[in-house]
Amino acid sequence: MKLVKINGIIVYDNTLLYGSVAKPEDAVNEFLKVGRISMLHFNKALAVDPRVKIAMAPLGDGSFDFVFVDADKVNYLNYHERVMKLVKINGIIVYDNTLLYGSVAKPEDAVNEFLKVGRISMLHFNKALAADPRVKIAMAPLGDGNTICRRLY
Repeated sequence: MKLVKINGIIVYDNTLLYGSVAKPEDAVNEFLKVGRISMLHFNKALAVDPRVKIAMAPLGDGSFDFVFVDADKVNYLNYHERVMKLVKINGIIVYDNTLLYGSVAKPEDAVNEFLKVGRISMLHFNKALAADPRVKIAMAPLGDGNTICRRLY
């Protein structure tokens, strides 16, 4: 499987091994130590600046199976256009925080000032995704919202 992440942390079941990655080594339970070392190496390998990683991938590569985007929200639409060239047909793209603290569902005057710019960008992004015929989308309203896309063509 070939994947790329754009900021954030990729977290699958037990990826952070019950918090052991964030603890000092001497505070980690003995049976978690081996997994902890693997996860530290895994996350370190993925921690390359995402702009560099995307820039290194050839245009139109279409070879990635999975892309996870948790980056600056005002540029999600820009990321989407680039990611569509990287992910293969039937590949999966997950965008994190697409509900933006629920601000996308609130009237503008009820949104905290620090969220207003991101809210407008996220509203545009969500509308653009819904209208994009290249993807089939599903919204998972868990936490701050995840939008899961499957590239159709």
